[in-house]
Amino acid sequence: MRTRRTSTATAFAVLFSSVVLVGGTAGTAAAAADSSRILPAASLGDIVADGVHQRVFISDPTSGRILATDYSGKVLRTLGSLPGVNGLELSADSGTLYAGVATSGHIVAIDTATLTESARYDIGRGTRPTHPALAGGKLWFGYGSAGDGNIGSLDLSGEEPVVALDQDPHRTWYSAPVLASSPGAPDTLAAGIEVQSPAELAVYDVASGTATRTAHVHADGGNMRDLALSPDGAQVVVASAAPYHHQVYRTSDLQVEQGYSSDAYPNAVDIAPNGTVAAGISGWYEPDVYIYPKGASKTVPVRTYDFPNTGTSSGSDTLEPAGLAWAPDGSRLFAVTVNSEGARSFRVLTDPSKSVATVTVSAPAKATRAKALTVKGSVKASVALPAGTALTVTRTDVESPKGKSLGTVKTDAKGAFTFKDTPPAGGKVTYRATYAGSAKHTAASGSRAVAVSRAATSLKLNRNNSLHAYNKNVSFTATLGKTYKNRVVEIWADPFGADKPKKLVRKAKVNSKGNLSVTVNMRRDTTVTAVYRGDARYAARTAKATAYAKVGVSVKLSNHYKTAKIGKTSYAFYSKKKNPDFTTSMTYYKGRAQRLTFQLNYMGTWYEAGQEYFPLGSDGKSVVTLPGPHETRYKLRVRASYINGSSGDSVNSTTHSAWKYFIFTK
Repeated sequence: MRTRRTSTATAFAVLFSSVVLVGGTAGTAAAAADSSRILPAASLGDIVADGVHQRVFISDPTSGRILATDYSGKVLRTLGSLPGVNGLELSADSGTLYAGVATSGHIVAIDTATLTESARYDIGRGTRPTHPALAGGKLWFGYGSAGDGNIGSLDLSGEEPVVALDQDPHRTWYSAPVLASSPGAPDTLAAGIEVQSPAELAVYDVASGTATRTAHVHADGGNMRDLALSPDGAQVVVASAAPYHHQVYRTSDLQVEQGYSSDAYPNAVDIAPNGTVAAGISGWYEPDVYIYPKGASKTVPVRTYDFPNTGTSSGSDTLEPAGLAWAPDGSRLFAVTVNSEGARSFRVLTDPSKSVATVTVSAPAKATRAKALTVKGSVKASVALPAGTALTVTRTDVESPKGKSLGTVKTDAKGAFTFKDTPPAGGKVTYRATYAGSAKHTAASGSRAVAVSRAATSLKLNRNNSLHAYNKNVSFTATLGKTYKNRVVEIWADPFGADKPKKLVRKAKVNSKGNLSVTVNMRRDTTVTAVYRGDARYAARTAKATAYAKVGVSVKLSNHYKTAKIGKTSYAFYSKKKNPDFTTSMTYYKGRAQRLTFQLNYMGTWYEAGQEYFPLGSDGKSVVTLPGPHETRYKLRVRASYINGSSGDSVNSTTHSAWKYFIFTK
């Protein structure tokens, strides 16, 4: 309850002045990473995949750790106390992971089944072994600080491990080289120097147990970040920041062969056992990974991946140097990326060696029901599909919401297809063509929606612009005209005010006369909507009616000494020394105020004597006291009003209480 005071002086100030007037109103497959997961790593040294246990190993030199994850990138175990750990090599049976731990001068062996360290081999204080590689029955490794690089070997075939250093008598390397080998060429070892211009490469024959350099070259490029040996050992692929493609060298003499096109700043490469090459670059605005199957074009990748941006910079996440690793079966390619805030992500690229197919479908924007139309389309991919490629076709409409098969269509030599259909239903009709994919192509689909004509029906709703007492139950009736099958109508009620949501009052079939009725309790102005959703031959239709509800409002007078009639009107009599209280009761709404209006009778005519708004209490009540001095010669009256738009809200229609009459006496 709110109590306020208003003065008689205010009320009488406008007695013979102007009256105060207060108004109121009433299909395409995306060439992007298939999944990603934040990686708790501060750096990346190397990454290898274990197909037997379906695990991925990632070295973090900065933190001195190796992360062991599953194929989704979930970290299964972290192996620490490996300061400066860098290159990784997996044994042929996937039972042991070897890691070069530069800072401590060790090569560490890790049991891949138990994810525990199984051995630690001391290479020598200050040797700084980096990238191990298995070849010729031994574990080879690059080692050495700046100005003192070389190649060493670790023979684990005997009862005791045997370390042999200075295996390159030519002393080719300024610092520890990166090594690469392949099971398909067990006696070949490739080596390259990182971050040097020009880049330097060498090939060794290790069949005798010692490293015999068979080829050496200062490469045409610089700042090498990664290299890989082909499965047959015939080629070495190099990722150097320059030139802007992945270079290929013949291992027999390190002569340049045609490289892989890629783009600016190559920084990673890995070759799957089947010969598929994954070439990665460090590029903000270009694709990050390029896939080239064995024997395919080296200038047109079969697939590319462009990593999304997870940082605050304008460019996308970038691939980490040496950040690619194939699953041995070629089904996945794993990548490590970094954003502008230094956060690293583990990314899984599925079906990487398949060309991304795209299906496009075209059809008329509009069509007539029951008349034939023509649908056209095409299937394209970087690796062309053969003529006669089959696609399944479906039509989705109001009668077949789950889709109806229209059979198959086949492409011509250019990958195009066409078919005709006669849509039996109107409304939105969607034609979808789906290509199932192949060993060389991803699956793909495309669709096109057609607006098919439907006849119009009638829908009416009564009681538009009707006004009703507060809390009255009012019947609304919707009337539906001719339709095909659907005879269901929905009736919704939406009371004014953001706090009252639109609500479905009834959903049912109309009766034999096409009518459906509901009862709505009118506590607020309300928009009632009838909705017909349409059917195969008749379009949807909506009808609206806005009905208005008054508020409940009354005024009670108190502190008078008697009630008596003057003429036919009942008056409350007050002593001029007594201050009247006017208690207004009104339907409550947050922030609502009542308008109290006073009038004075002068020579038989009622004149406005003042009006003012007073807030309601949460109980819907407002008490106003009229203080003296009071004139005794005039008849007075008062009423409370809710004024739509001026009383603090617009959820009800303007409503006035009955006048209450009073007079002051001596």
